[in-house]
Amino acid sequence: MTTKKQELGNFGEAIVAKTCACPKCKRQKTLKRLPTNFKCADLICDFCGFLSQVKAMTVKDIEQLPKQVLGAAWGPQKERMDSSIYFPLFLVLKAANGHAIYYLPVDFQRPELFSPRKPLSEKARRAGWQGFMYNLEALPKGALVRVA
Repeated sequence: MTTKKQELGNFGEAIVAKTCACPKCKRQKTLKRLPTNFKCADLICDFCGFLSQVKAMTVKDIEQLPKQVLGAAWGPQKERMDSSIYFPLFLVLKAANGHAIYYLPVDFQRPELFSPRKPLSEKARRAGWQGFMYNLEALPKGALVRVA
């Protein structure tokens, strides 16, 4: 059984794969979904190997970018950042009147974009797990580009 957040995430990945060309090789219909829980990436281009992350959120206005977006696990993200490895981000905003897809290339990603969250309490089902937030206010104006 999938949760509403999982359904939203699945929608985001599927709509990017269906709608967007690969930013690297520019081919249409080559972005494919990776298995669930693949670390730090959600899509791969089956032609050139391009990897990207997809985040989806429900909003009232798809023209208004949120200040922050819920990320994933902090540990794998931090390890990659320490090695100067970043993945491009597709941000899918879904509203009652439609959706929009924004793209953030790695060129604009810096450590200040990523804010670690407080680890889950010892009483939580996943005690000690720590996530992060994308702090979109840390981006320069125009870094996130609407692609669909």
